[in-house]
Amino acid sequence: MQLLLCGLCVLPVLVDGCGHKDKSAAGASITFTHVPPSDPGGPQRMDYIEGKAQVSAPGQQVVLYAHSGVWWVQPFANNPFSQVQTDSTWKNTTHLGTEYAALLVNPGYNPPARLQNIPPVGGGVAAVAVSSPGPQAKVTTKTIQFSGYDWTVRTAGSDRGGAPRFYDSDNAWTDAKGFLHLKMVQRDGEWHCAEVALKRNLGYGTYRFVVEDMSRIGNAAAVELFTFNDDSIDATRNELDVDLSRWGNPDRENTQYVVQPYFVPQNEFRFNAPPGTLTYSFRWQSDSAAFKTTRGAGGETVSQHTFTSGIPSATGQTAHIDLFDYHYSKNSVHEPAEVVIEKFEYLP
Repeated sequence: MQLLLCGLCVLPVLVDGCGHKDKSAAGASITFTHVPPSDPGGPQRMDYIEGKAQVSAPGQQVVLYAHSGVWWVQPFANNPFSQVQTDSTWKNTTHLGTEYAALLVNPGYNPPARLQNIPPVGGGVAAVAVSSPGPQAKVTTKTIQFSGYDWTVRTAGSDRGGAPRFYDSDNAWTDAKGFLHLKMVQRDGEWHCAEVALKRNLGYGTYRFVVEDMSRIGNAAAVELFTFNDDSIDATRNELDVDLSRWGNPDRENTQYVVQPYFVPQNEFRFNAPPGTLTYSFRWQSDSAAFKTTRGAGGETVSQHTFTSGIPSATGQTAHIDLFDYHYSKNSVHEPAEVVIEKFEYLP
């Protein structure tokens, strides 16, 4: 054991069998027993991470971070804590990164969503472990072709919508007509959703999505057609959305146009879309976002609305299509769903 002098404190620095450094206050320690492979990271892949912790006070928990440009809290910003079990083990999922960090923290600790540097022991942090860079991961992602573009299929979990969700790459495919299918199913008590993300950044222009009849989709299901930069650290998301859902309330309108953040009243416009195939589009410019819904593949106008404030700048966002179960629909029946997107089109 080596000793690290820090002001008037003497902190032990332990190195476990995996070569991971553990800095701890008296009576507390944390180590890794398994870390995922090293990878630049991103939103599309997750893996398990686990270890052991010796708590020094009641209520201490583990906070995880993965490094990808900066340190990102894991697995999600709204679900940042991992519990220490009675046998001193802890386990959770994490997005991949080039390094991983585990903090044993005191009750009341408020972990930042992202950090430039991992904090030292003190200020609510009882122990810190940082993994040594490991072998580079061989990341394989599923890509499908739809409407002349390549799309990445999500396999990693997501906290979009305010609750952690699972994704399965088998839930997204194209049929003989070239139509995109997204499916949501329940397995082992969890809903497994579907999302695809365009591999190209298109920037300002018109985005069109032709969606088959959704009138029989349950009230707890949600489909989002949106632009988003997965690598952005901007908390406002900088995105435009068409949301197709009643959000668990059968009396609520089934469609909304949104300029994020949604909680600003003038950033949301709701209406009821009729049954049948509909085209949802938005014309994104630097000073406006003009949304429109038409019947069929571009017929009679059903609804339209133009936003002129809070318009996000084009900073690397790509088009996404997401089908998921709305976790907070407590009074609605949660049931399997499938949606068909006949076409995606972009016009500069």
